Amino acid sequence: MTERISVGQLYPGSLRTQQLKRNDAPAPAKEGTFQNVLQNELVRFSHHAEQRLRQRGIEFQPEQLAKIQSAIDKAASKGAKDSLMLINDTALIVNIKNRTVVTALDEASMKDNLFTQIDSAVIIS
Repeated sequence: MTERISVGQLYPGSLRTQQLKRNDAPAPAKEGTFQNVLQNELVRFSHHAEQRLRQRGIEFQPEQLAKIQSAIDKAASKGAKDSLMLINDTALIVNIKNRTVVTALDEASMKDNLFTQIDSAVIIS
């Protein structure tokens, strides 16, 4: 054994026969990044909320949905978690973190009703 061992080398000689190549290509974008951004900007409706909207004949126009999105943004900035939102003659219970409408009530369904497990209310005009 006449081979020299250098400090920092575990084995004598060189194990690498070629230089390591640096990958200068950009890292691939995360799958669904645009989809995630889009999901965070939109209002979603739970299955239950969709059923209630159909049963009660409630429909939202695009400008109303934009107002709801804006109200969700404001509620989120204040730290709200579950919010009662009143728009026209409709009440919505919205999970702010998930941007999801949990249920919807029309004017007739709101009478003599008690709203629980909410931490905020937003009146949308």
